[in-house]
Amino acid sequence: MPTRKTIAIANELVGIVETAAAKLRLLQETEVTLKTSPVKWSKKEILGHLMDSATNNHQRFIRAQMIHEFSFPGYEQDEWVRRQDYNAKAWTELIDLWRLYNRHVAHAMRNIPEDKLDTVCRIGNGDPVTLGFIAEDYVTHLKHHLAQLGVTNV
Repeated sequence: MPTRKTIAIANELVGIVETAAAKLRLLQETEVTLKTSPVKWSKKEILGHLMDSATNNHQRFIRAQMIHEFSFPGYEQDEWVRRQDYNAKAWTELIDLWRLYNRHVAHAMRNIPEDKLDTVCRIGNGDPVTLGFIAEDYVTHLKHHLAQLGVTNV
């Protein structure tokens, strides 16, 4: 049975995503494609990274419920962004993909049973954490990168 905690996290996620998506639509294609340095991500690439985060965490939220202790590889974020060439994507398409996928992630979160929130998860070489921590940290991570995009008060 879903918990108040996962429902609250999922509802917060949806609220943030809906508010942010509306603000992101106000940014111009030329602005979001601009790279200030060859080693820094453009705004499109930052949103692409958030898409990668959504896909990786979605896997974690589902797979960790199926076993007692979960081990998942880390991911090389720069390689993921580079290989997907997010700067070549249309900005509005990227926003729509990110928004709708996160709505699905929130739906999946709402269905995490309380007894699964304490599932021990190891991601890459990181210290063990619980599935509940991963859910909370996902929203924290999202807010951090939205601030980089200039989307505040979400």
